Amino acid sequence: MTYDALLLVSFGGPEGPDDVLPFLENVLRGKNVPRERMLAVAEHYQHFGGVSPINEQNRALLAAMKNDLSQHGVDLPIYWGNRNWHPLLADTLAQMKQDGVQHALAFFTSGFSSYSGCRQYRENIGVAQQTVGEGAPAVDKLRVFFNHPGFIEPMIERVRDAFAQIPEERRSKAVLLFTAHSIPLSMATNCKYETHFAEASRLIAEGVNHPQHRLVYQSRSGPANQPWLEPDVGDVLKELAVTGDVRDVVVVPVGFISDHMEVMFDLDYEAKHLADELGLNLVRAGTVGTHPRFVAMIRELIQERISDAPKLAIGTLGPSHDVCPADCCKYEPRRPMPPAAESRPTAC
Repeated sequence: MTYDALLLVSFGGPEGPDDVLPFLENVLRGKNVPRERMLAVAEHYQHFGGVSPINEQNRALLAAMKNDLSQHGVDLPIYWGNRNWHPLLADTLAQMKQDGVQHALAFFTSGFSSYSGCRQYRENIGVAQQTVGEGAPAVDKLRVFFNHPGFIEPMIERVRDAFAQIPEERRSKAVLLFTAHSIPLSMATNCKYETHFAEASRLIAEGVNHPQHRLVYQSRSGPANQPWLEPDVGDVLKELAVTGDVRDVVVVPVGFISDHMEVMFDLDYEAKHLADELGLNLVRAGTVGTHPRFVAMIRELIQERISDAPKLAIGTLGPSHDVCPADCCKYEPRRPMPPAAESRPTAC
């Protein structure tokens, strides 16, 4: 297959106080979420001046990707489109059409399979193609990368850096918690989200020689009567504090590739404040961000699609599929519909 562009696909986030409500209205359009709840969520952004860091982090990733592709002779222009804020996917695809792009590869900023992290983005692209109309470029997504060495290796490095912030004599007893965004159980039943989360966490824990670890979830949104994946990171912190023999906790947001609002507010602000109240020393590991090995991984995913380059994967599950089956990650949410799983409106 011949491709003539690369499309970075992400969630988007506000870049100033005036953007917050329009952004949240985009996120919640068609969802039965009370306006009072949306206004309460908007207040969270005041902790950060009404700016989500996700767009700036995507710009940094774009620059790193362009540099890496250029250095390795991969001649593909890179475009960027978001689900909920500028640059919106429809606008980006319109620009690609104007530039003569016919068939693009897409990198989604989500390492695990799920409706919100994969299928919904494919649906978003489909709607954008319909909006652009005849001549809109075809788009094929790159596979998920939960067990690619270009993701696991830099995450091992980030976790080692986190452990280094704990006195050496206490590191072996520190509790290692891996976090990912909680999703509704009804969404989790038809995707490999939990499997991918568990495998990535296992590989990283083994890489830092700290195999005893726990999987926790964060950023739950939606009605209390709808079951979501558990346990919540806050509940586990409370549980650990009760035991009385835990001093240090390393939290690893393996479900996220950058330190955007979901990580900053839900972990660095809420979880850290809770840990302080409980007398726990919480150290949060960094995300992959623009780590050179992660950036190189994106190129390697491209090269395996355009040539006979090997599909790299570690662990027991092997590389994920390139083309999603028709029913892959299918999800029919019940009303009221929760915000998207990759980034709830409190954290984008």
